[in-house]
Amino acid sequence: MNYLFFYHVFFFGVYYTYALFNPSDSKRYFDSPQEGNLDWIDFFGTSTTFIEFISYPFVNYLHFNYEMMMVLFAWLGFIGFLYAYLFFRENIPVKIKVFRSIDLLTLILFFPNMHFWTASLGKGAPIFMGLMMFAYAVKNPKSRLFPLIAGTILVYYIRPHVFLFVAVGTVLGYMSGKEKISFGRKILIYVAMIGGLLLVQDQILAMGGIEDSNDLVSDFQDFSEDRSQGLSTSGSGVDMASYPLPYKFFTFWFRPLFFDAPGILGLITSVENLMYLLLFIKILKADFIKFIKNSPVAVKMSLVVFLLSSFAMTFIMSNLGIIMRQKSMVMYFIFFVIYYYLAQKKYNRIMFARKKKRLKEIAMRKKEELAFVE
Repeated sequence: MNYLFFYHVFFFGVYYTYALFNPSDSKRYFDSPQEGNLDWIDFFGTSTTFIEFISYPFVNYLHFNYEMMMVLFAWLGFIGFLYAYLFFRENIPVKIKVFRSIDLLTLILFFPNMHFWTASLGKGAPIFMGLMMFAYAVKNPKSRLFPLIAGTILVYYIRPHVFLFVAVGTVLGYMSGKEKISFGRKILIYVAMIGGLLLVQDQILAMGGIEDSNDLVSDFQDFSEDRSQGLSTSGSGVDMASYPLPYKFFTFWFRPLFFDAPGILGLITSVENLMYLLLFIKILKADFIKFIKNSPVAVKMSLVVFLLSSFAMTFIMSNLGIIMRQKSMVMYFIFFVIYYYLAQKKYNRIMFARKKKRLKEIAMRKKEELAFVE
């Protein structure tokens, strides 16, 4: 984790250098709280406004400059990686070696794209921290109440639609997980998640401009088409609207690849996307479905969050640059599923080998006993 900290600091430097010579939302997040005569409470809201709400006291009361705000949010991003490490290691104590001698968790934690988008002033760092705090805390909600509440607040206020996916994934995970969970704990999770969704449903629908809709499916299709066409007008735009659903998923998960990489950043991301693809291939096995059916809450929750997020994003994303940034929120959930699947297979192999060894030892002892009797 010490190496990871300095690695993350390096990407803070990379993003800061990038922002000096290119358009960056971080500059707007720094300037906006200082404009006009608005008070701190005036910035309280969802999405972009909430990042300005977080920034306001640091900029106006503590007089942080732009560089200090960038460092602050980069630190929040690192806290997200800390909780990601705890989430993975607590649930998966078995270590997996990939690409010869590299530990899979080390590889996952050091993916560069994940650090680039979480090392700057913007939505990426706090939403990632919120998601990983929630994923870590949901296993023991009573003893981890602060990270659970803080993670939930961050996820909802920064991206309400992602909160929807997390809530649905958590409920489905607790309903179908293999663990024996007390009735009271299940009720606590169900009431918190379902009640939360009912309270904030209008805000979630408002993100798609369909809060007053009488036909949610049709209106969402219209919104996604408009959003997709708007995003596809830039240099790295792709015609996602015309893609079949499997290719939509492939584009969101694994593009850009080398043949359509937008610039130097795209080429670096292409290497990372190739690794994503190689990891994904490892779960394309016949026993994966059986594994999912018998998997614990954390695995089912992670899979549902990842699939729901991917499904929604594929309908509104038509720009490879934005796709690179958006998927950094949820890729850790599928990495967790892949890691757990591979660890489970390794554990089963180890237990089978131990059982085989014990049976062999028993057979040898019986043979020696018979020889002694004779």
